[in-house]
Amino acid sequence: MKKVLFISSILISVIVSDIVACTTAIISGKYTEDGRPILWKHRDSDFYQNKLMYFTDGKHDYIGLVNSEDLEGREVWAGTNSTGFSIMNAALYDVNLDYEGDYKDREGYVMKMALQQCATLKDFEKFLTDLPKPMGVAASFGVIDANGGAAYYETDNNTFVKFDANDPRVAPNGYIIRTNHAYTGVKDKGYGYIRYENAHDLFSNAFATNRLNYQTIIKEFSRSFYHSLLKTDYRDFTDEYTDKQQFINAGDLIVRNSSVSSVVIHGVKKGESPEFTTMWTVLGYPFTTVAVPVWIKGGKDLPRIMMAEKNGNAPLCDMSLKLKKQCYPVERGSGYKYLNISSLINKNNTGILQKIEPIEEEIFNQTESKLTSWRIKQLKKEEIQNYYNWVDDYVSKQYYKAFQGLKP
Repeated sequence: MKKVLFISSILISVIVSDIVACTTAIISGKYTEDGRPILWKHRDSDFYQNKLMYFTDGKHDYIGLVNSEDLEGREVWAGTNSTGFSIMNAALYDVNLDYEGDYKDREGYVMKMALQQCATLKDFEKFLTDLPKPMGVAASFGVIDANGGAAYYETDNNTFVKFDANDPRVAPNGYIIRTNHAYTGVKDKGYGYIRYENAHDLFSNAFATNRLNYQTIIKEFSRSFYHSLLKTDYRDFTDEYTDKQQFINAGDLIVRNSSVSSVVIHGVKKGESPEFTTMWTVLGYPFTTVAVPVWIKGGKDLPRIMMAEKNGNAPLCDMSLKLKKQCYPVERGSGYKYLNISSLINKNNTGILQKIEPIEEEIFNQTESKLTSWRIKQLKKEEIQNYYNWVDDYVSKQYYKAFQGLKP
């Protein structure tokens, strides 16, 4: 997502690089631990309040990540539909540089339309081809489908270029990473180069150790303290952090002040029902929230902690942002860059992240148990609803217990 600001070039540079950016990846099922493709979007935005919405307004039903203030859900920033077609984006800042018109920032609308209409990568390619030009987009769209498809589409106002994760010439290790610069764009006009290297090193290590799975991405990549340029993982120094405030400059980490959510869509094997496509959403600031799974088969009644009332916010996102205030206590000047890392991890094991990880681990365990059972028998809406009720109750109680009565 991008925002036009008519201010000094210096401030524009700060806002673009620190706020409206994303770190993303797609992985072919040929290379994952369980043979299922994965789509990952670690979202950075100036819309801190996010929610999930369930839609029935298209050819296919779908679930989307939406800004909370978008009451009708007109734009979707990552999502999956009833066919297993899933999509997300990373904004590009090195394409459309000569365009002087006002038709821009249409990525959220385009992804919503794609979820309404598309079932396969081929459908999406036709969809992009048929859209009126200019399309009003500058994005790398990452897409997976239930047929094993996994590809990026670098898209500008008039054209797109496909990068296929199943093509070993393009993705020799089966994954493609994208931040906010295009491979078809103007050299050195994009953003996210250090974040790209952060993700590259993380993926390379996970691939080498056969750990390319959805849990690794959520637990390690979406919560990474690794800085590739400094060759430093700040989590390695946990025993040096006390309960007192200790700061690091987190401006070039994958998780930054502007990180508002992370989505990992765990697809299906060829021949497996697309109903099993699982959308994991880390709603809110990733260091202070937990991942929750949803399925299209569960219907419109998603977990209550992930949805918003008509004029409200999602409870889980609300709780996450309340905890985030401890992470960035300096509000003046460039204080937004400086993370109080001891609030998240410390040698006394009292950090927010250290309290959250066991809560989330139970969700992973329960979900894996359910999916194992469901894949043998059948995926039933009633059982999914029962599981959503358990998640709502469990997460709310655990946050209340771990964080001194915290409620949304």
